[in-house]
Amino acid sequence: GIYFSNRGVFLPWPAPAAGFAVWAAGGLAGLAGAVIAYRLLLRVRLETGRRTYPGLAAAAVLAAGLAAGWTLAPAPPFTVSVPTLAGFNFRGGASLTVQFSALTAGLAFYTGAFIAEVVRGGIQSVPRGQTEAAAALGLRPSLIMRLVILPQALRVIVPPLTNQYLNVIKNSSLAVAVGFEDAFFVARTVFNQTGRTFETVAIVMATYLAFSLLTSLLMNLYNRSVQLVER
Repeated sequence: GIYFSNRGVFLPWPAPAAGFAVWAAGGLAGLAGAVIAYRLLLRVRLETGRRTYPGLAAAAVLAAGLAAGWTLAPAPPFTVSVPTLAGFNFRGGASLTVQFSALTAGLAFYTGAFIAEVVRGGIQSVPRGQTEAAAALGLRPSLIMRLVILPQALRVIVPPLTNQYLNVIKNSSLAVAVGFEDAFFVARTVFNQTGRTFETVAIVMATYLAFSLLTSLLMNLYNRSVQLVER
């Protein structure tokens, strides 16, 4: 079951077993097949206008791969580890500490509000005439959003969204305020025990810099893929 205490939340969690490798291989094969099927059927629908249901077909291929991996596995791919009370603490399962839960909830609600405004502003930046023209062609609202509005809105959404992701990385340093053992907490412990201030601060700076540069690189690559290609 799920247990709540002043030490956190303890809940069941799947643990890999002997057949996990075979099941994972089947899942990866199904994922690759799902991507291929989705792209092919989407291209056919865009070229011919026929309903090919690429999302449904991709989900079916992925489910078939997972089912095949489960069937071919010599043993169950995973077991469920259930938390049990042993003495004064719980053993097994997964645990979420109070500090981690508070940090996650705070960052999620705070950053989520800004991201929601970024997405709303990007969608509303698309002229209403685009929606009306797509509706006049007979497109459903879901297709209008996915094929007409979002491709144009992403060009406005991605740059400020990158800033919000970088803010999440930097704001995670506030974990020390709730007692969570983040990089700053560990760095302070190392500094108190070794007295090496410069090396400790340099490692923390390099860690945050690496995560920030990696996030910027990935988001810039994605931003380049959604930008309008000029001739």
